[in-house]
Amino acid sequence: MISEMKKTDINHIAIIMDGNRRWAREHNLPTPAGHKKGVDSLREITRACDDLGIKYLTVYAFSTENWNRKQEEVDFLMDLVAITLKNELAEMHKEGVKISFIGDLSRLNDKLQKVINNSIEKTKYNKGVNLQIALNYGSRDEITNAVKQIVNLGYTPEEITPQLISENLYTSDIPDPDLLIRTGGEKRISNYLLWQIAYSEVIVVDEYWPEFNKNSLEKCIEEYSMRQRRYGK
Repeated sequence: MISEMKKTDINHIAIIMDGNRRWAREHNLPTPAGHKKGVDSLREITRACDDLGIKYLTVYAFSTENWNRKQEEVDFLMDLVAITLKNELAEMHKEGVKISFIGDLSRLNDKLQKVINNSIEKTKYNKGVNLQIALNYGSRDEITNAVKQIVNLGYTPEEITPQLISENLYTSDIPDPDLLIRTGGEKRISNYLLWQIAYSEVIVVDEYWPEFNKNSLEKCIEEYSMRQRRYGK
């Protein structure tokens, strides 16, 4: 199946990693256990994308709305990001993963920002899969910030084009997703890459993120391969 999957035209997959908390509840485990298990899934899917020749993987780790969760869960998630980056960085670097982030990182604590900057710097020349982590990310905020930047640069209304807006988004240097996958069965976008997924194929799976694995990904890619992208034509 892998050889067949490499023949697809998928260049960029975006994932809404949903269902960590529900998975934990159904297994009578505390919420942090679901988030920790989700890290295992991310590791497997990142490697799978590399194996399948998919160049870009963007994952939704923490939204601008997630600050409204209980403070203890927010603190745990921020610590988990820092710990995961520290623990996984050497192996990801060895495997050629290039790490980047999108979102407003200024709200994160100094310790986490330092870890993030180190992971970006360490892997910036790697040639494997580009793992882009959306952290404190919200698409409406992203588009609002892009508009503000364009205004500050002095463009007139007549000069504003879709291309100009794209060039001022967090994702200006990577292609738009071909495929958006949401785990956990919920059928909504949740303020994620609203501009970028204008013509992406969308697949929702019932599996919670901690259950999502390489076989799950291959099934999504197989479904994608049977669709015909028309781009409004």
